[in-house]
Amino acid sequence: MATTHRRPPAPQPELYRFAPLDFAALATYVAIAGVFTVAGELLAPALQQLAPSPAAASYLVNLVFYGTVAVLAFLAARRVVVRDLRVLATRPWFTLLMVPAAVIVMMILTAVVVATGGEAQTSANQAGLQSLMQQVPAWLIVPVLVVVGPFVEEYIFRHLLIGKLSRRLNIWLCCALSVVVFAGIHIAGQEAITLTALLPYLAMGATLVFVYVWTGRNVMFSYFVHAAKNLLAVVFIYAIPPELFEQLQQAHP
Repeated sequence: MATTHRRPPAPQPELYRFAPLDFAALATYVAIAGVFTVAGELLAPALQQLAPSPAAASYLVNLVFYGTVAVLAFLAARRVVVRDLRVLATRPWFTLLMVPAAVIVMMILTAVVVATGGEAQTSANQAGLQSLMQQVPAWLIVPVLVVVGPFVEEYIFRHLLIGKLSRRLNIWLCCALSVVVFAGIHIAGQEAITLTALLPYLAMGATLVFVYVWTGRNVMFSYFVHAAKNLLAVVFIYAIPPELFEQLQQAHP
């Protein structure tokens, strides 16, 4: 009996329609981020009274923030997550090779863009994370910075702003919006929004947008790239003794 090859399943458009949980996750993200952007300095003393140290207060804020949004994001995108993981499971070598390759490209692009833009500088967001990691053990940092944080950001800036919004707007406009908003949210409320401060995040956002679109809007692939990049940063910071790290910062302000 002759057999025929089945075509791969057609795209599921219902997975890219905005649902109530999407709005709930997005509203929660914007509300919490907005409060700390506008009134972060006013809330800091109260938060520090609830925690044993400023670092602990900062960690708890990030844990609650990303943890809350991550639960809503996973519930909203669980079908897409399962589908994308199944797709990646059919080509494991592609995933294992291309994730580190994308991270390397991201680092090279970031270095080129920053060098082109002028003198490199450490953003307030990056400096804050570095300071936090020097005071909080790695086993507490990794779940937030490597596991939960990248998932929330890929869900919002790739899955929602490109995957779903592109049903209503031109996809290239959505890609540009994703890159710019992703970069801006990382420095808003912490320092002046300048091109020099934005450049590293613009390069990172552009790479994540590229891999997301290139893999057929596979949000789990862009998540793995984002998580791998953050993991590399965590390993790098924890591997360098604090004294040497301070000397490097002084030598390259």
